[in-house]
Amino acid sequence: MPNPESPKQAGTPPEALTAAVQRLLRPLVGLLLEHGLTYVWLSGLLKSLFVDVAAQEFQLPGKNLTNSRITLLTGVHRKDVRRLREELLRDSPPPATVFLGAQLVALWTSEARFLDNERVPKPLLRFAGDSDEPSFEDLVTAISKDIRPRSVLDEWLRLGVVEIDADGRVRLKSAAFIPAKGFDEKAYYLGRNVHDHLAAARHNVQSNDPSRLERSVYYDGLTPKSIDALAELSEEEAVKALKTVNRRARQLQARDRGANEANYRMNFGVYFYDTEDESDV
Repeated sequence: MPNPESPKQAGTPPEALTAAVQRLLRPLVGLLLEHGLTYVWLSGLLKSLFVDVAAQEFQLPGKNLTNSRITLLTGVHRKDVRRLREELLRDSPPPATVFLGAQLVALWTSEARFLDNERVPKPLLRFAGDSDEPSFEDLVTAISKDIRPRSVLDEWLRLGVVEIDADGRVRLKSAAFIPAKGFDEKAYYLGRNVHDHLAAARHNVQSNDPSRLERSVYYDGLTPKSIDALAELSEEEAVKALKTVNRRARQLQARDRGANEANYRMNFGVYFYDTEDESDV
C-alpha cells in the first residue's frame, strides 16, 4: 500500500522498475495498436488514471486532498486535475453475460448433480424432462428463474462456451468461463484478471507483509514438441487447481452469506505463454 505521508519525489526512477514497466506494457501497446488506439488516446487515459489513483490512494488523514497536492504527486497540470476530478473516472460494468456466466460455470463444475464420477461436468439435456437426469434448464433456473434457459444456451453457443454433442446434449467446452468469441466478454476478463495479477505483484514489490501468491515456472531452450507437452500438462493441472478452489470458494461463500465482514473478494488464476524468442519483450 502507498504511504500518503511520504510519496517519493519525482526524479530518476529505479532502473529495475523502468525495465519492468517497459516489458509489461509491450503486450498492451500491441493490443492497442491492433485496435487503432493511439498514443494520444492512451496519454489522455493515463492522465485520468494518475489523477484518480492519487485521489483514491494518497489522501492524508484528516485533510482534504487538494488539486495542488495531486499536481505535485502526478505532474498533471492543476487545471486538468480540476476537470478530471469533476469527471471522476469510474469502472465500466461488465457485459451482462459475464456475471451470470461465471455463476453458471461455477455451479456446473462444483455441484455433485452436474458432475460425473470423475467430478467432470456432465453433458446436460437441453430441457428438464420426466427423468431425474440434470438439464441445462435445471442449471440456469438454479441461479435465476427470471432468465430463459434457451436465451442463455443460444448466447453460449455463439460465444463458444458450450457445444451440442452427437447425443444432443449441452457440453461445457471449458472448465472456466472463457468465451471463444465475444470481444466485450474477453476484454472484461483481460482487465479484471491482469489488474488483479498486477495488484498482487505490486503488493509483493512494495510491502514487507507476507507475499501474495504470484508465481511462475520458466524454462528456455525447449523444442516445439516439448512446449506442446508442457502446455497440455499446464492446462490439465491448472484446471484441477481451479476446480478445487472453485468448490471450496462456493462452500465458504455459502457459509459467509450475511456475515458482517463478508465484503471481500478473491481471484485465483494461472497462465501459460510460449514464444520462439525474446523479440516481443
